[in-house]
Amino acid sequence: MKRSVSTDMNLESFPEEITEEGVKIYGTTSYETQVAILSHHLHSLDGKHDIKSGEKRDEIIATIRDYISYKQQHDKKNPKWEDVSDDEVAKAAESPLESDLFSDFFNVPFPAPKNPKFTFIDLFAGMGGFRLAMQAQGGKCVFSSEWNSYSQKTYFANFGDMPFGDITKEITKSFIPKNFDVLCAGFPCQPFSIAGVSKKKSLGRETGFKDKTQGTLFFDVADIISRHRPKAFYLENVKNLTSHDKGNTFRIIRETLEELNYSLHYQVMDGQTYVPQHRERIMIVGFDKERFYGEENFVFPEQHEATKTIKEILDPNIDPKYTLSDKLWLYLQKYAEKHKAKGNGFGFGLVDLNGISRTLSARYYKDGSEILIPQDKGRNPRRLSPRECARLMGYPDIYRIDCVSDVQAYRQCGNSVIVPLITAVSEQIIKTIHSA
Repeated sequence: MKRSVSTDMNLESFPEEITEEGVKIYGTTSYETQVAILSHHLHSLDGKHDIKSGEKRDEIIATIRDYISYKQQHDKKNPKWEDVSDDEVAKAAESPLESDLFSDFFNVPFPAPKNPKFTFIDLFAGMGGFRLAMQAQGGKCVFSSEWNSYSQKTYFANFGDMPFGDITKEITKSFIPKNFDVLCAGFPCQPFSIAGVSKKKSLGRETGFKDKTQGTLFFDVADIISRHRPKAFYLENVKNLTSHDKGNTFRIIRETLEELNYSLHYQVMDGQTYVPQHRERIMIVGFDKERFYGEENFVFPEQHEATKTIKEILDPNIDPKYTLSDKLWLYLQKYAEKHKAKGNGFGFGLVDLNGISRTLSARYYKDGSEILIPQDKGRNPRRLSPRECARLMGYPDIYRIDCVSDVQAYRQCGNSVIVPLITAVSEQIIKTIHSA
């Protein structure tokens, strides 16, 4: 059964199979997509709304019924799903905040602001660093996307929204609202093939962003910007983006965004201004020239040397499981000695507790070698706990990091953004938008 999907949030009965060119996109087995659809619907209602009549009410009720049916089949141990009355469904549709059926969607540490000042979307959302930053400015997230199921779980636990999946799929893009103010994306860096572009230029033909970036995840960011034309965008990437492929990758990115008629501001910034970690990333901010005419008064926040130390994020009573085994500690020391003899700097990073750490990576779960904490009483060094890693990235302690395994939590932190840095830049973006 093939269905058309509108540009507004789709309220149709999602457990039925939806196909695109004969391929199953989601159905009764895609729990994450179901929760993504429903959570975005419920949060868009903002509590009580007058939906007592009309097609919208029927669609919302149908969506809730389908979700309840799924839960009854797959969550049989939870009594609240056993016998849900029509009255309970109606209450959940009209007042989701007051319904126990969806308490997990609203009893979260970081709910959306009640009176939002602007809207934004969160692409490649990870564990939600951009969302924390934008919500701190009074923004409401109207769409999120993240393909990793473990990151989706963490995101849902903290915001009550399940991110949609693969943003390269047209079915996923169809759920993005038509209008929003800011696009946020910490997009992965991929190599660009410029052979086709060079050939077209040699023939005197014009090239567009589709020709230059097709097949990369940046293309999907550019595609969404082109379709929806937000007032501004905020992109983050690794420092080496500017030098990747001898500068060609960043050149194509810059030309593409300028071709879409946005003025650009970019700067490499170090997270040590805000947290005790040396972590350099490039910030790319753009403003729509059709609205701001290239005259926006935007400046990046000032950078300064680290003022916080690694000991400030450490737990005084840490589980012994984070201490390195004798075997692993011996291996790391021998590994470091071998590379030192060869004249290179590979090795572990034993942290000065009164200083800052190296950059936390997604591979930290393997051995913790880049950030090792010295211990007294003759004990081997230890790795950071997931909670300490979250602090190192600037996440507050009320942020829920323990809904996934330690391995997944380490990966999420290592792939995340420095929250207070992103927040500081976000503040400047929103000030610029509101002062225009």
